[in-house]
Amino acid sequence: MSVDYAAADGVAVLTVNHPPVNALSLVVREGLMAGIRKALADDSVRAIVVKGGGATFIAGADISEFGTEKSRQGPRLQEIQNALETSPKPTVAAIHGTALGGGFELALTCHARVAVASAKVGLPEVKLGLLPGAGGTVRTPRLAGPEVALSIITSGEHVSAEKALGFGLIDAVIDDLDKDAAAFARKLVAEGAPPPVIERNDKITGIDPAVFSGFRSTSAKKFRGQLAPAKIIDCIEAACTRSAADALAFEATAFQELFQSDQRKALIHYFFAEREARKIPDIPDSVKPQKIASAAVIGAGLMGGGIAMVFANSGIPVSVLDVSEEALGKGRGVIEKNYATSVARGSMTQARMDEALARMRFVTRYDEIGPVDIVVEAVFEDMDLKKKIFAELDRATPAETILASNTSSLDIDQIASATKRPDKVVGVHFFSPANVMKLQENVRGKATSHQTLATVMALAKPIGKVAVLAGNCDGFIGNRMLQYYTGEAEFMLEEGATPEQIDRVAESFGMAMGPLAMRDLAGMDTSVRIRAIRRKTLPADERMTDIVERLVEAGRIGQKAGKGYYRYEGRTRLPDPEALAIIEEASRAAGVTRRTFTDEEVLHRLFFPMVNEAAKELEEGIAIRASDIDVVWVNGYGFPAHRGGPMFWAEQVGLDKVLATSRALAPRRGVRWAPAKLLERLVAEGKGWASVG
Repeated sequence: MSVDYAAADGVAVLTVNHPPVNALSLVVREGLMAGIRKALADDSVRAIVVKGGGATFIAGADISEFGTEKSRQGPRLQEIQNALETSPKPTVAAIHGTALGGGFELALTCHARVAVASAKVGLPEVKLGLLPGAGGTVRTPRLAGPEVALSIITSGEHVSAEKALGFGLIDAVIDDLDKDAAAFARKLVAEGAPPPVIERNDKITGIDPAVFSGFRSTSAKKFRGQLAPAKIIDCIEAACTRSAADALAFEATAFQELFQSDQRKALIHYFFAEREARKIPDIPDSVKPQKIASAAVIGAGLMGGGIAMVFANSGIPVSVLDVSEEALGKGRGVIEKNYATSVARGSMTQARMDEALARMRFVTRYDEIGPVDIVVEAVFEDMDLKKKIFAELDRATPAETILASNTSSLDIDQIASATKRPDKVVGVHFFSPANVMKLQENVRGKATSHQTLATVMALAKPIGKVAVLAGNCDGFIGNRMLQYYTGEAEFMLEEGATPEQIDRVAESFGMAMGPLAMRDLAGMDTSVRIRAIRRKTLPADERMTDIVERLVEAGRIGQKAGKGYYRYEGRTRLPDPEALAIIEEASRAAGVTRRTFTDEEVLHRLFFPMVNEAAKELEEGIAIRASDIDVVWVNGYGFPAHRGGPMFWAEQVGLDKVLATSRALAPRRGVRWAPAKLLERLVAEGKGWASVG
């Protein structure tokens, strides 16, 4: 049975047992309805408790049933909610683990909710391009007020039991799920149950309309291009200004509109892509990852310090090594400043900061590292230096220690050649800032063992990262594609587009920052040094524009100088005729006739060349799946998740258009820009990425 029924001392307990997360599948809905009816028909039962078996309450809807026949069969969630809400016998939701989405919406229809201290609740539908479709936007503001409802539903955040109690979303934090929940139910019988949530209006009466207009204004940039957050705001406003019945109907209509949207399809794709990326087809199930209980980081700079924070925040003791006490002191200072900022923002307590810092050791000698389980090298991109470091690590650490490089582009096999344990050498590429960015791009060397790969893939979850496995090549998955994105932005500048148009198109599409504004932020003086190295290995049939170099020569190195592609007043960027004049002069010097661009052409030129390169990565086995590439770009480069990732988006737009753009650009750009054979084959056969592999 998916729902167990037991009754004792006047309380019927319905326990959902549908592993792994007790999702609201057809069998669960049927079991819950049968249990409620049985309890209502039993005169000895005076109250009903709904709880989850195993590790959690009800973690939400069964996404695999979305749009299938099963979703239309049996009792709908709303029927079960109505039975709980109108029950003449008090109903209590007893929560442990997580109560999310439909699971929490079900709990909201009980007369009361209790939770153990470790539990979390939330309505994360926005992350799938949806909104709570079973009364979540109507009942949440009735318990917590519209401000809290707006915050937690548009963000999809998980709310701790302590916070949920403070918000009014739950009625008590309990110690013993079984005994205390039953006792709470008996208390409701004795004292009288409160009215159903849907009938409570004190938190939604007399709300100033500015609450909603203000939230729309302050969140406009954050939710740019996304449909679901805007609909959620509309629904919560309706909950505060209309009758409950009208608000529920409004929510149901809005849910259906989002369910039919392309964004919902893209986010569902991404949801499954992230989970699929964890699976490495050629690693047998019998291979078990090593336990990672201690770590070391080589380099106390921005990347090394961020990686050290990742380990320490996850409860893993970490040694940080750098060449001098001065370097270590500077690095520790940056780490402490980052933590202090988090404490000031309220995202971390002082106690947690102190605990994290206590897990860090700062050393200057390799012999001081000790017998750690993994070492992550995080120094600048110099092969000779990295090989020297790995030779030292090979000598100073136990043979079973995994030696990982945070390199963003260098050859893992060359690095491994400096050791006597190439099977233990692997790329573990974090993205800056490492303590914030979610992506962990693991890189397989030719000698990297299955166990080493299994270990670094499994490591991602406890340290809060999203792992993708890449093959060994220049730039791996993400940075190999990035050069086409930034390169085309520069070529379009040379051909007549303006910085404002290029960045506006990218940001309207959903990128957090356009490619040129991003370069201004990073500093173009840094770009010039990197570009000088790159020019030495550039194929003979390719060229780079010299726009960046010309801007730097004019002292325009980006935000830190107050001028780059733009002029800056603080952090506000403004168009600058002087920058445009330098760009136009570069066009004349290159013999390029400038013209106007449509926004669609800008969009396609930015993203299609990198999708073509990604197709080559699939051909070569650098990426296992097209969806892995989507995961890399969403988590590492800010590609909008509501577009599904570059590969999903390109397939929706049309792979034939990607092919046409590649064919048009190759004669001007060089052989590397030519269409991928895989792309040509898929277009010819009328197939998509799913047919690959």
